[in-house]
Amino acid sequence: PGSAFKFQQHGESGLWISELLPRTARHADQLCVINGMHADTGIHAQSFLQLHTGDRLRERPSMGSWITYGLGTENVNLPAFITICPTLAHGGVKNWGGAFLPAYFQGTPLGNASMPAAEARLDHLGNPKFSVRGQRAQLDLLRQMNETHLQKTGDNDSLEARIASFELAFRMQTEMPELIDIGNETQETLALYGLDQPHTEDFGRQCLLARRFLERGVRFVQVTHSDSNVQWDQHANLVEGHTKNAAEVDRPIAGFLSDLKRRGLLRDTLVIWGGEFGRTPTMQGKNGRDHNPEGFTIWLAGAGVRSGIRYGATDEYGYYAVENKMHIHDFHATVLHLLGLDHKRLTYRYAGRDFRLTDVAGEVAEGIL
Repeated sequence: PGSAFKFQQHGESGLWISELLPRTARHADQLCVINGMHADTGIHAQSFLQLHTGDRLRERPSMGSWITYGLGTENVNLPAFITICPTLAHGGVKNWGGAFLPAYFQGTPLGNASMPAAEARLDHLGNPKFSVRGQRAQLDLLRQMNETHLQKTGDNDSLEARIASFELAFRMQTEMPELIDIGNETQETLALYGLDQPHTEDFGRQCLLARRFLERGVRFVQVTHSDSNVQWDQHANLVEGHTKNAAEVDRPIAGFLSDLKRRGLLRDTLVIWGGEFGRTPTMQGKNGRDHNPEGFTIWLAGAGVRSGIRYGATDEYGYYAVENKMHIHDFHATVLHLLGLDHKRLTYRYAGRDFRLTDVAGEVAEGIL
């Protein structure tokens, strides 16, 4: 059977969007919908890792880590890469880890998917035992001892990263608490993200925090919608599950895009929305769909992508990507290009080899630029 949901054309571009996402559909003319995505496996853990790190089997730096390694940070008082309420399943910390890159470039988790976003905090951010002046004196002594040790042992990326992490943690005390407190946002903005409704409050808060981090110069921000009871992985009860999940994310997504645009942030912020693979066009059981890595969709917005276009397509059956196919390596190469980075030159030497996010593959999709 065909889709259980109706699709309709939206905006001047006429992009086809599901009835499940009516508010996101209002932004059709800002979206670049990539319909020709494909990956190497339909196994969750491996495909998750490939989407985030470019490699489905080995531990490699995540895309966010590569990007912060390549671009640095705009705010030395905050981590360059923050992941909000990340899932701990299917690869866990490897999806935002730095692997062999210096530790500074790994993602900093704010909470996790098992807790409400309203409770997401960084533990031990403050030190009630010492004044700021006392902490500074303590850190200065610790730094002096570490640097003396470093001089004796020579280059040591791990120790240098540890020194930098102590300094960052000290500076974060002054900026992070105010940043995660959304009390100064207007009621109009809170409603825009859906914080006035129980079913959109959690993901809406994540998206609002993402905007606040981006405003302060955090280079890479990741948000995750996850539900341990009704996941997007609907092998059964697809209509019920997709209806519930889409209702929880539609308003926050639309609010995030609207807010970025009105603040002038969308033109240099790249928004990525998607998952590790798609679903089959055939039914599984009585009311579900199985995994399909052969042809699926991810959409982009902002930062140099052509807006209001559909790029690529699957076959008529909806199973295989056949037109302007974009492998995960091509996707990563294109994302890096949009951020001003050459995926073939962004390398890090480790274990006698130059590594990169796209390994030895990847082509930039010129058609979406």
